[in-house]
Amino acid sequence: MKVRSNNTAHNVPLPTLRRLPGYLSFFKALKINGVEHVSSSRIAATFKMDPTLITKDLSYTGVKGRTKVGYNVDQLIQTIVNFLDFNTRVNAYLFGVGNLGRALINYEGLNDYGLDIIAGFDVDPGVINATIKGVKIYPLDAFRDLSLQTPARIAIVTTPPVSAQEVADLAVAWGIRAIWNFTPQSIKVPKNIILENTSIYSDLAVILNRLNNE
Repeated sequence: MKVRSNNTAHNVPLPTLRRLPGYLSFFKALKINGVEHVSSSRIAATFKMDPTLITKDLSYTGVKGRTKVGYNVDQLIQTIVNFLDFNTRVNAYLFGVGNLGRALINYEGLNDYGLDIIAGFDVDPGVINATIKGVKIYPLDAFRDLSLQTPARIAIVTTPPVSAQEVADLAVAWGIRAIWNFTPQSIKVPKNIILENTSIYSDLAVILNRLNNE
């Protein structure tokens, strides 16, 4: 997977890419508490990881620490934000405006990291034409025309599982480049389409299994 930072392409291991937002949240908390520098050993202790792995992860961003001083927290924050393109605005459509879909629209954290949900789509007449936090909900058959007028690059799928593949096919057909799937349904997409699955059910299964087998 390639990530761009300062107009330079980097081959970043997926595990590293997944860890960087966690580091960023930690560094932001340090800044709020007035901490100006942090060592790799302190970061490692927080995340229960080897300090050498922390150093390697951060090296992909180009940021460097100083001996006996550590990393500058402000520089860490700015560098990671730029590296992950969190300061670049990206439009997204949300398909399936049930409880989870509404929660994502209302969640300000996505907007803080550059993701703008600009429209929602649903088949429920009771939801269509509603506006949630400034986001208008449209019937699914309005997607084609709206995608031509106000393009988006990401489709967030929170539909019932049975509808997930159909929605993904429609999204890809009309220009969506990446799909963020929140359903437990396995979705198939062309090789040139980015697909990321986030299954709260899988995470819950792990939690309950470990909890009930302590």
